[in-house]
Amino acid sequence: MQLTTLCYIEKEDCYLMLHRIKKEHDVNKDKWIGIGGKFEKDETPEECLLREAKEETGLTLTSWRLRGIVTFLCDHWETEYMFLYTSDRYEGTMTSCQEGELQWVPKKELERLNLWEGDKIFFQLLEEDHPFFSLKVKYEGNVLTEAVLDGIKIKG
Repeated sequence: MQLTTLCYIEKEDCYLMLHRIKKEHDVNKDKWIGIGGKFEKDETPEECLLREAKEETGLTLTSWRLRGIVTFLCDHWETEYMFLYTSDRYEGTMTSCQEGELQWVPKKELERLNLWEGDKIFFQLLEEDHPFFSLKVKYEGNVLTEAVLDGIKIKG
């Protein structure tokens, strides 16, 4: 299994999104996602979050909130447990990212982006300010076949 973080940095009703277009062999190729990545040895979720934010954006997060845990199942990769964060304060100057292009996207325009279907579920949960949640999403290839929110099946 794999442990990861994902963060949506917020500013003026926008999220900082990463358009994954730079890496050739990338499970997220051409998708728009938040920032984050894999845990390094002995890291806590917060240490991973802060390191990945700095590496991918040049920004130092000064305020963040753990919103939920997302379990990803797919026939093409190992099970992933992702700690999902939002951040509303940061310091520093944004830099370029080796994994794709960073762009501030208005929250109301997220639907127009090439997103994973499961991401649309947790964007809705974030919009509703849903309490801490556990979301399981299961994919066959790029198709979402099942979604379970806090133990209750909502798709599939």
